Amino acid sequence: MAFYVADAHCDYLYGAVQSGFELDEPKRDQVITLDNLKTGHVALQFFAAWTDTTLRVSPLHQCIAMIDAYHRMLGAHPELVPFTKDFKPASGKIATVLTVEGGEAIDGSLAVLRVLHGLGVRAMTLTWNENNELAGAATARNNRGLTTLGRRVIDEMCRLNMAIDVSHASDHAIDDVLKHATRPIFASHSNARAVYDSPRALMDDHIRAIAAQGGVIGVNFYHQQLCEGGSARIEDIVQHILHIVSIAGVDACAIGSDFDGMTQYPRDLKNSSAFPRLARALQMAGLSDDDIRKIFYDNLRNYIAQFV
Repeated sequence: MAFYVADAHCDYLYGAVQSGFELDEPKRDQVITLDNLKTGHVALQFFAAWTDTTLRVSPLHQCIAMIDAYHRMLGAHPELVPFTKDFKPASGKIATVLTVEGGEAIDGSLAVLRVLHGLGVRAMTLTWNENNELAGAATARNNRGLTTLGRRVIDEMCRLNMAIDVSHASDHAIDDVLKHATRPIFASHSNARAVYDSPRALMDDHIRAIAAQGGVIGVNFYHQQLCEGGSARIEDIVQHILHIVSIAGVDACAIGSDFDGMTQYPRDLKNSSAFPRLARALQMAGLSDDDIRKIFYDNLRNYIAQFV
């Protein structure tokens, strides 16, 4: 049985701007391609505009360039369409959602946040790997929470009906967002810390709290957040999925691959075309087809439909 897939995170747009990625003429290290998406039955793909703070170009300018790349991508590929509530996977199209990874992109301005929303951005992480003017990051020091500006940004995102993504946020920041947000939040590409103790993974209490609000957690495929050692396998992804399901219910779990955001992939799941292998592994682990349909597509689709 083929299962449709909704993937909450990829970094293709950064590659499109910085390395000339093209969906139908892929570069050597490119993972998100039209062929891979179609072979893996991906029906909904989130495209993140990740701002690289090591570049000389400002995060805002980087973000605008990636948003431009996103819209040019849609114009060049009629197979891709912006996600709407009435989208049907059986249409043969691939729905897309534009997101921002890293609150540095708004340059401390609610006006910029509103403009990005007007350009089609439907979700944003507050941080990437460093503390910033909005919040503390998971991999940074001091476990900082939301700043005063961060609270104002959360308020405005809720008013705009933009999804708040707590992937990369510190534990304290996630606590603050859970208390402050008036809309369900999600984690686009985070794993379970109880399975593998990475600061980028979520504590069980956060998984339960996100689920209780109606949010979802997208399991990512980065080996350093899946398991000990230098490589990962599908079985490691399955363990994170099973744990999230066991403590928060099947409606809380989704997929957030992080494809094109790393240089090393699980040995048996190197791109979107391998999603059917993951489905078979979940069947072997005892999940029903209905459960897999929810994890692979329905949960993320139903979550993001509130924000379009």
